Amino acid sequence: MSIISTAQGADETTTPITHSPDTPLVTTQSAHDWGLTTLEWTRYQQLKRGERGIWSPALDPLTTLGVEATTDAERRHYADLLVEKESQRVDKELAFQRAYDKAWKRRFPVLSPVNDVSSAPDVPVNRRLAVFVREGCTACDHTVSGLLKAGNPLDIYLVDSNGDDTRLRRWGVTHHIDVARVKRRDITLNHDGGRWEHYGHGKMPAVLGKEGATWQSVTR
Repeated sequence: MSIISTAQGADETTTPITHSPDTPLVTTQSAHDWGLTTLEWTRYQQLKRGERGIWSPALDPLTTLGVEATTDAERRHYADLLVEKESQRVDKELAFQRAYDKAWKRRFPVLSPVNDVSSAPDVPVNRRLAVFVREGCTACDHTVSGLLKAGNPLDIYLVDSNGDDTRLRRWGVTHHIDVARVKRRDITLNHDGGRWEHYGHGKMPAVLGKEGATWQSVTR
């Protein structure tokens, strides 16, 4: 807060000037962080103050703009931006996970931060899980079906999809993935991009749950 002094005759008064938390500089930076123009960011802020903000108060800017888009071109634009943003997020988390794994091995070379919970097959419903699957994998289909029925939030990674979005969508349709859950980010469908090789420990399917800074292998 800055103070501006104003002379009025013999008297001097001070007027407090407060700055809005959403100054043009902050708006520009926030828009840039999400790959948006300042005009798009303003549109997002307007949507947050309307019905969409009431229905989905925690929705990210790209999904908010995407679901409220008025043309197919707009939807594709925001979908592309969201895929890129999600990829960056996952890559950052996995990069930190690799650093954590190395740090653990340095300090505790005879212990492993990844545990196999074969004695506890029932996973809490509110626990978000990462699931690595392949096409034509009966065990994968059975596991995914069980997790969908349990209601767990899921990040599903299709191994060997070669970045083919058509294959990914076809897999989702074939396995009756609820579109409504996908729209609210309760379920995400992703290309594996080589992540299974690092975290799957040779298992297919592989189900992982986040415990603090570590990924915990879950056997169902």
